[in-house]
Amino acid sequence: MVAPEDAVSAAAERPMLETWLDVQRDSVVAKIDGLSEEAIRRRLVPSLTTVGSLVKHLRWVETGWFHQLLGERSDDSRRTHPRDWEFTVQPEDTGASLVAEYRAACARSREAAAGYSLDDVVPHRALGEVSVRWLYVHLIEETARHAGHLDILREQLDAS
Repeated sequence: MVAPEDAVSAAAERPMLETWLDVQRDSVVAKIDGLSEEAIRRRLVPSLTTVGSLVKHLRWVETGWFHQLLGERSDDSRRTHPRDWEFTVQPEDTGASLVAEYRAACARSREAAAGYSLDDVVPHRALGEVSVRWLYVHLIEETARHAGHLDILREQLDAS
């Protein structure tokens, strides 16, 4: 079976970027799969970072960059909440709810980006403007970086 990222090795730029972002998103979901509720909350590093908090944070990343900039056209990707909120797994948060919310945010991101070309630019409060291409590359980078953090945390939790 050919891996999704290998299937687009000679594809046009848009399907390649979309596929690579989805590969990273799927990696995030795979890292929380099968963990207990206690394990998704376990702090293994001095910061608030946990498996659950990284999934919660990445849900916000999708919202801040794709939804606010492309969907709402707000020119502002800043948080509407204290930063610690997205790194704190609440008692009502479960592994299943965090994954469902993350997947829903990713689906909304796909919808928000669908009406734009990669060359389209949107205003951004701090950066002046950003292209849709830049948004894809930024989200691939940030999602991949946190997927790497999740790899390490998962290995510490159960050596998988």
